[in-house]
Amino acid sequence: MTTTPDLLARAGAWLAEDPDPDTREELAKLIAAEDVPELTTRFAGTLQFGTAGLRGELGAGPMRMNRSVVIRAAAGLAAYLKDQGRAGGLVVIGYDARYKSADFARDTAAVMTGAGLRAAVLPRPLPTPVLAYAIRHLGAVAGVEVTASHNPPRDNGYKVYLGDGSQIVPPADGEIAAAIAAVGPLDTVDRPATGWETLGDEVLDAYLTRTDAVLDAGSPRTARTVYTAMHGVGTAVLTAAFDRAGFPAPVLVAEQAEPDPAFPTVAFPNPEEPGAMDLAFAAARHANPDLVIANDPDADRCAVAVPDPAADGGWRMLRGDEVGALLAAHLVRRGATGVFAESIVSSSLLGRIAGKAGLGHEETLTGFKWIARVEGLRYGYEEALGYCVDPEGVRDKDGITAALLVAELASVLKEQGRTLLDLLDDLALEHGLHATDQLSVRVEDLSVIADAMRRLREQPPAALAGLSVVSAEDLSRGTDRLPPTDGLRYRLDGARVIVRPSGTEPKLKCYLEVVVPVGSADALPAARARATELLTGIKRDLAAAAGI
Repeated sequence: MTTTPDLLARAGAWLAEDPDPDTREELAKLIAAEDVPELTTRFAGTLQFGTAGLRGELGAGPMRMNRSVVIRAAAGLAAYLKDQGRAGGLVVIGYDARYKSADFARDTAAVMTGAGLRAAVLPRPLPTPVLAYAIRHLGAVAGVEVTASHNPPRDNGYKVYLGDGSQIVPPADGEIAAAIAAVGPLDTVDRPATGWETLGDEVLDAYLTRTDAVLDAGSPRTARTVYTAMHGVGTAVLTAAFDRAGFPAPVLVAEQAEPDPAFPTVAFPNPEEPGAMDLAFAAARHANPDLVIANDPDADRCAVAVPDPAADGGWRMLRGDEVGALLAAHLVRRGATGVFAESIVSSSLLGRIAGKAGLGHEETLTGFKWIARVEGLRYGYEEALGYCVDPEGVRDKDGITAALLVAELASVLKEQGRTLLDLLDDLALEHGLHATDQLSVRVEDLSVIADAMRRLREQPPAALAGLSVVSAEDLSRGTDRLPPTDGLRYRLDGARVIVRPSGTEPKLKCYLEVVVPVGSADALPAARARATELLTGIKRDLAAAAGI
């Protein structure tokens, strides 16, 4: 058991090498006040580097995101790259507009330079997909993006890509984590004040030129949009991409158009969160566009809403699975070839669309680090609003090119006097109504998630919403097509459920899908009502089974 003197001594040693005056002041106050509960939390271990890199709350101490933690992460990454024979290679560094992002990017550049690698930093806060593009465009051996994506304002993160432009996967994550753990005192990490390159706009211009390629030459470009960057970095890049493509200039949600690390108008800067789109919908009711498009703060995700008289306020957010299916159908219509891929928590509708078109289909573990590695990938998506529509350019989700493709599809349908909702109806008639939902529980105490997973493993449900559980798989054992992951998959008669802890947030996430056959257009309302009834019942019964 750690004693108070030991805890204060550890905190004092951390303080002595902390290079950031802000966190030094914060930690000094905690030490002076002998705030044992807070110091115990800050020094309970170290923020773990994994397949999502690092992500956590900003603050002093090894369990927080700060310059000391980032310098160690950069030093570990540099050591790993050199051990892999990449000494002297280029590392490209991007960053968003969150608190400390620019500092973390600069520290990373300094560490790489000191380690004998070449470092290049993007010119200003830019979307994550620009960094993912730059890695391949510049022939880099690795890339780092400083971002916490759609997390709350108090968080920041550190995402690592290797030279293929994809995010890291095992065993690289473990090897980098081991190299980070081996880093000695910070004063042994060489951090010169100069020596790296700050890139100009050439890489951004090349990325924007590449965005044109996702559209069909000569396709209609008439869809009118309202756009929100959700206080992130998307506005300038998305509006430039839309202008180059010849779409009408999006109407901006002014209150959310400029980067602001405080995210003052939203509780969580995630388009999926309740209330996050309220200002966008208010702007849409005034502007009367064809679409509402939203990016998350680092613009790698894309949310879409459409006019719907039956929806509260006249606008309906499409689910990520709905947008995923719509883009797939659009690419099929355009004659796409290759493999369509998705994560296991996404809708099975993609497989049906690909199968009917004679295209390959693959399911992967959650995350674009897996989707982007599918051989022959032409299109990939996952339900959390992530779409990869140009894998040769960006091997990651890209909210800018996805927005362009959605706008093109809406324009094609508009010329036919149709809408995205009409195309969704077509897909339901062709393949059955695929309805998805999510039961997501945010926790303060992570043991709640562990207890729920244990309970479900020990006492798996026999039925949910009256549907028999046909099979129950513990994904931690792996399958013939998937490596092990902490998750459970239930197949029901006409439904599917996957339960897993979130990899980036303190959440237990349960992904639900029901498939209801539809015989005719007249039967669609009844099918939707049945799907809603089943999803509600599955949520209720699953929550009871998990004890949440």
